[in-house]
This record gives sequence, C-alpha cells and structure tokens, in this order.
Amino acid sequence: MTAARVLVIGLDPAGIQGWDPEPVQAAIARGRARFDDHDLEADWCLVALDENPEGAITQALTGADYGCVVIGGGIRGHEPLLELFEKVINLVRRHAPEAAIAFNRGPEDCADAALRWLRRPGGTG
Repeated sequence: MTAARVLVIGLDPAGIQGWDPEPVQAAIARGRARFDDHDLEADWCLVALDENPEGAITQALTGADYGCVVIGGGIRGHEPLLELFEKVINLVRRHAPEAAIAFNRGPEDCADAALRWLRRPGGTG
C-alpha cells in the first residue's frame, strides 16, 4: 500500500474549560502512535473554539495533499457544534476535494478510520 498522508481534525482538549484534558491527551498520543504502526503520515489539527477554528482548519487543509481527513467526535458528536461540523465538512470539500472523509470513534482509532478509506478499491491507498 502506498502511504497516504492523513489529516486529523479535532478539538484541542486543553482548550476546553471545566474538565481535565489529560486523559484525552493521553488517548491522542496513543492514537498518534497507531499511525506509526501502519507507516502512515498524519498531521493533527486540534482547534480551540475561541481561536478561529475555521482559519486553523483551512491552513491545515492547504498545507499538504491529504488522502484522507478524519474528523473527530468532539466536533461532530456535540450538538451545539453542529454548525462548526458543517463548516468543517465544507472546508474539506473546498480545500481537499480528493480526500476521503472518515470519522473516528475516539482519539485512539483515527488510524483505523483513515485505513477504512485508504484501503478501499479506487481509494488513495
């Protein structure tokens, strides 16, 4: 399989007030290691909601060619962030139209989410 570059977009756990980000940061670290296990290059775009997330995501999407973009559950699974989720989908369509879009179950399975699409016939991998 030809290695394809993956972009993971999610919320920065350190930027969410009122809870301990350490368990999520540890899970993200384990998730990053899974990309290494599969010889996949991955960039991570973890955004803070109060720091222009759309700008950060656009910058990340235009920084490299991606075979797959994984959108984390913090953005898509929290109903008050529905509008941001829609914006993220449309930013991916606009700035990485050839990339597959995948969804993870948690920070540790981002590589698995990407591999579901990178290994498909006609996919990028």
